[in-house]
Amino acid sequence: MLNGIKSVLVAITEEGRHEEGFALSYALSLAQQANAHLTVQAAASRFSIPYSMVGDFGQQIISTENRRIAALAEELAVKAKVDADLAGVVCAVESPQLDYSNLTLRFLDHARVHDLSILDAERATVDMDRGLIESALFESGRPVIIVPPGRPSFSANRIVIAWDGSASATRATADALPFLRAAEAVEILSIVGEKDLSTSVPGADLAPHLSRHGVNVSVRTIPVLEKGDVVDTIQHAAAEFRAGLLVSGAYRHSRLRQWLLGGVTQSLLKNGHMPLLMCH
Repeated sequence: MLNGIKSVLVAITEEGRHEEGFALSYALSLAQQANAHLTVQAAASRFSIPYSMVGDFGQQIISTENRRIAALAEELAVKAKVDADLAGVVCAVESPQLDYSNLTLRFLDHARVHDLSILDAERATVDMDRGLIESALFESGRPVIIVPPGRPSFSANRIVIAWDGSASATRATADALPFLRAAEAVEILSIVGEKDLSTSVPGADLAPHLSRHGVNVSVRTIPVLEKGDVVDTIQHAAAEFRAGLLVSGAYRHSRLRQWLLGGVTQSLLKNGHMPLLMCH
């Protein structure tokens, strides 16, 4: 039984490109299993270009495109409400049309008063949806579940915690407790060889704490794969464990450093194969 989750927010940004997403159906499935309230933000991305740059004809084209995208978002919101009603989920929907900065602020306002947010994965680091994910991770103060393609429903009977003893991993583990308690099996996974963990809290010390919370937990420490990186190693181990959810802290570096070096967080967001619960 999934207890402790009472309010779920899912955001879908309609940009008029007919992209297939799974966050909405995943969120609906989770809310149904948790008997939680679901809020759907089907936001339309509004394009705005100064009149001096495009003139009357350009403004007409922009207005037509904004109306088209707004209609698509409204259609999505209506469908979400119907699907929620059929599933017996109490649901509130909205379909605002906002420019990117105000859309992000509207989403963050909602995220801060929900137990968690759910968003579709976005592989392109410069895409609008990736910006929304990063804002949720680093500015909402709440956990986020990122849903990759092909995961239309919530299932987390088996969970892997990517553990490095950091504050971010600790926060993610604490925020994931409702899921950990409900899971049949949870594995604390530590990767050696990627960075020095000698001064970090080991997974073996986390395990008793989780056990006291009623979590069926085990511990595993493995080296980085010979022909892979830490993310490949985590995902390979999680697949071996048959995990339906991966729990990880989120780490933020400067944009320049991310561009030059990448990072575990960016790699998980770009190449993740299973739903990912993260927070910072």
